[in-house]
Amino acid sequence: MRKIFDFHGGIHPPENKRQSQQGGIRDAGIPPELVLPLSQHIGAPAKPTVAVGDRVLKGQMIAEANGFVSVPVHAPTSGTVSAIEDRLIAHPSGLPAPCIVIASDGLDEWTELAGISDYRQLPKADLLNRIREAGIAGMGGAGFPTAVKLSTRPGSQVATLIINGTECEPYITADDILMRERPGRIVEGVKILQHLLAPGETLIGIEDNKPEAIAALRAATAGSNIEIVVFPTKYPSGGEKQLIEILTGKQVPSGGLPLDIGVICQNVGSVAAIADAVLLGQPLISRITTVTGEAVREPGNFSVLLGTPMNYLLARAGFQPDRNRRLVMGGPMMGFTVADAGVPIVKTSNCLLAPSEAELPSPPPAQACIRCGMCEQACPASLLPQQMFWFAQAREFEKLEQHKLFDCIECGACSWACPSNIPLVQYYRASKAEILQLRREHEKSEQARLRFEARQERIERDEAEKVAKRAARKLAAEKRAQEAATGGGETDPIQAAIDRARAKKAAQQAGDAADTNPRDKLEKAVTSTRQRLETASAKLAQAEAEGSDLVAALQTGVDKTRARLEAAEQALRDFTAAAEEAPLQETPVDPAAAAIARAIAARASEAALDPAEKSRKQLAALEQRLEKTRARLAASQGAGEEQKIIDALESSVSLLEEKVSAAKQQLNNPEGV
Repeated sequence: MRKIFDFHGGIHPPENKRQSQQGGIRDAGIPPELVLPLSQHIGAPAKPTVAVGDRVLKGQMIAEANGFVSVPVHAPTSGTVSAIEDRLIAHPSGLPAPCIVIASDGLDEWTELAGISDYRQLPKADLLNRIREAGIAGMGGAGFPTAVKLSTRPGSQVATLIINGTECEPYITADDILMRERPGRIVEGVKILQHLLAPGETLIGIEDNKPEAIAALRAATAGSNIEIVVFPTKYPSGGEKQLIEILTGKQVPSGGLPLDIGVICQNVGSVAAIADAVLLGQPLISRITTVTGEAVREPGNFSVLLGTPMNYLLARAGFQPDRNRRLVMGGPMMGFTVADAGVPIVKTSNCLLAPSEAELPSPPPAQACIRCGMCEQACPASLLPQQMFWFAQAREFEKLEQHKLFDCIECGACSWACPSNIPLVQYYRASKAEILQLRREHEKSEQARLRFEARQERIERDEAEKVAKRAARKLAAEKRAQEAATGGGETDPIQAAIDRARAKKAAQQAGDAADTNPRDKLEKAVTSTRQRLETASAKLAQAEAEGSDLVAALQTGVDKTRARLEAAEQALRDFTAAAEEAPLQETPVDPAAAAIARAIAARASEAALDPAEKSRKQLAALEQRLEKTRARLAASQGAGEEQKIIDALESSVSLLEEKVSAAKQQLNNPEGV
């Protein structure tokens, strides 16, 4: 007999499940119009692959996954794409989102399917890809892409595979009826997961208030290594972390994943969808949804096509709008009120609750907290709801995160237990959303900073390359001048004077206010770029360890910085080679021509190497550039240009001010005293 453990807290609200258990699974039929949101899961929304006017077949992919944490969307029936536009969806925000709208033709014509009976002969990567391409996301409510959850890290071992058949929330019986009527599909899906993950043990967890489902699963698993584990009913034992603790006694660490302790958990609905995807080649285009509440005459469980409008489904259950004041997607504990009865059913829609006012009365006004501690006693995640409530009210997000806000599973047990009727869980949901928005804004600013630094590095690299070219030209001109001064070859004295003038001009152009030595500047560029590469590599390693969304941007920055380092090192090597190739040549000379050339060269060299004059010219040029940049900044601010342009101009002004200051200091103190 397996030992059953318990978790902290929990409550026992009225179950109200019998209303929808009177009959079997009913077919909801094909509505005239299906509205399919591109985001029916956690992660990036899918990307449409069809256009308005296209005819689609049942099971055809109409939107592809847009990233690793994403799943595709398929047509639930045959018809024509009538629109791709924003529509209201089932979401707590009540805001519209991009959707594909299909006008069904009633033919329900399937696309060509490609199932595989002997999946054990298929490579595991291909098997996982079939699950991903079928568009399967968690059907217990969270909606996390199933293929991502099954993609274990190299070297990780799955000790326990848990199939969640708990369905602990009141009113909902969709999983219960699935386990009663289709236990064979669930078992086939479990065997596919066993082949894919090779777990040490496989458990199906189910509460003791579902005797018919327990009997059906035990019959279907007879003779297999799948163990049915029954445990006492308590809400929210269906939470992933709570179920893991009940069945194994292990606790998922704060901020961690079940795989960190060798466990993977899947809902029974997701497992049945996996069996359909692998064995039959059918994508996820329908689900079982409970329609219940005192405002419907015939509550029950319906096999409903995804995208079916709620009002169509309610009509099939005998909806009585005069008895209903609000519609709830999900159960009374974790569900939310929908803004409009026309929103569509999606992959996570396990229940549609239409209660009467007497059945689910409007929440009374909240009163002051009396510090009774009942919320802490009810919390299944062992949090401190009262303290978190104070921090949420004060928007002290850092303290909220220190109190493990994101460990909250939003089960609503604290709100249910609160004698002051404080909607505690709503405060936590709002705080989570605001924190996530702040994180996204921080990531955007970080990406902008990386782009700005990359631009600055590019400018410095280009400047270093220009300095190297100027220095090379200077060395070549000086070599020709020296050859003329010493009588090397048959150089014309006038041409030699021209070369010396060019050398002087090259020396002036190559001068820098902070550093007049080209070699030093090139070496400095190499050193600074190498330091930036080390810093960028450290940030990339940290982001990869934290699983941040900035990994791709940081990797690009590392690659670009490494390329700049190679270019700077090459410029330094080229300069060194040019310097080594400019030795003086000793050849017989004409004394008179040599004397004239030496006099001209001396005067040119004296003018070219006057540091004070050079510093004054550079200071004047820098001050002129600074004034022009300040004028551009003032004009941009007055014209209301984009903030990124103003930020770049402000950075340029600061950089030029530093250079002007350094040039003045060098001019006033040439010896560095």
